[in-house]
Amino acid sequence: MLASGSPRRRELLAGVGLSFTVRPVALDETPRPGEAPEVYVLRLAREKAATRGEPGELVLAADTVVALDDTLLGKPEGEEDARRMLRQLSGREHAVFTGVALWSPDTDRLESGVEETRVRFASLSEREIAWYVASCEPFDKAGAYAIQGLGALFVETIAGNYSNVVGLPLPRVYRLLGEMGWEVSDGPKRI
Repeated sequence: MLASGSPRRRELLAGVGLSFTVRPVALDETPRPGEAPEVYVLRLAREKAATRGEPGELVLAADTVVALDDTLLGKPEGEEDARRMLRQLSGREHAVFTGVALWSPDTDRLESGVEETRVRFASLSEREIAWYVASCEPFDKAGAYAIQGLGALFVETIAGNYSNVVGLPLPRVYRLLGEMGWEVSDGPKRI
């Protein structure tokens, strides 16, 4: 069971042959005072995973955030917020953190981890920012950009896992599934 409504996470999982049901979990996602990005996303992923699930299911939850220095950039709240975020990212390197958690209601076992990827943005003009915001792509993305879409035009370098920047680090999920006793390489699996 995927405890997320993210279409990107659904696409990534389906792309590697996993089938699943989708049951998003709504939590208060307010960071705690002084909470580091990697601690924040891991906490949310673990809380989301342990919130849902029926016997016989394996619950997968994830949470992604963009961190620029000590500032967390979640999903923009509107056009001006998206422009603000893109101005902040312009010409700079930032980190993308995704917390991933797998929980088995049958065994009450929880496995989790955090992936970090470094991304360097090109310097953006106000015209480019306005064009990108007008595309509507930034609005449901952490950091106000989609590396798998038009936002790829602004990414100069990436150090780390690409699918992590999309929203789900597939190699980390694969390793966690193995730790839970699910061998994806044995053929199509349902989570």
